[in-house]
Amino acid sequence: MSEDTRAEERLTDRPVPTLGATSQWTVLALLGAVLALYLVGPFLAFLLENGLPAPSAFAEPAVGAAITASVVTAPVATLLATVFGVPLAYVLARYSFRGKRLLDALVVLPLAMPPVVGGVVLLSAFGRLSAVGGLAAAIGVPLTEGYLGVILAQTFVAAPFLVVTARSGFAAVDRDLERAARNLGNGPLATFFRVSLPLARGSIVAGIVLTFARALGEFGATMLLGHPPETMPTRIWVEFVSGGTEATVPLVVALLAAGLTVVFVLQLLGESLEVSP
Repeated sequence: MSEDTRAEERLTDRPVPTLGATSQWTVLALLGAVLALYLVGPFLAFLLENGLPAPSAFAEPAVGAAITASVVTAPVATLLATVFGVPLAYVLARYSFRGKRLLDALVVLPLAMPPVVGGVVLLSAFGRLSAVGGLAAAIGVPLTEGYLGVILAQTFVAAPFLVVTARSGFAAVDRDLERAARNLGNGPLATFFRVSLPLARGSIVAGIVLTFARALGEFGATMLLGHPPETMPTRIWVEFVSGGTEATVPLVVALLAAGLTVVFVLQLLGESLEVSP
């Protein structure tokens, strides 16, 4: 054996130096802290620059109307996404059928396109010149320029979050547990409600959180399909165009407070569901 070969073997046998456990956690924490600072920093900069608005600022009619519109429509859109999105997520997670991949892609498509594009396609489906929108307007229930239009827009752009996360939750449920429930005499619906739904509830709650947050902050599709009335995001744009950043402070603070409150409550609910038997 040549000297070069023996030297190469000695180098290969040497243990590769590794970081200790504490150092490894430090690296991960630093990497995570960079993104956390980037996400939180702009909010802090906005509040430090503009401060909190006076309570009287929230009493202005335009501000109050925008807050009311968002607080009313976002929960309704989230409820609709949950009622119809959870069954769809279960079907996509558990069944195979022709066209499933295409349906899966179309369900996620709203996440991949700008919200304004969502508003344009919604106008084609529900605008006054469309068959559905024209019929609804004829019977006195217009689907645009009102709360219904806002809800339709919010549901369209936010529901995919619910479907994607719930589907992941259902896919993680052990199929043997569902088969055992069926062998004990439970039908498909009973198995869904007694086994699959409880086991996937953590993912479903996470999807509800994301859906509500997206619906509350929706701007583009809402502006095209539902405006007026003005929601908080659409009113923020109007205030910014007319008065700059300072004019948006009351609504930005209200939007942040509403979003943080509901997301925090839903997260606590999700944690309690995960630890409950």
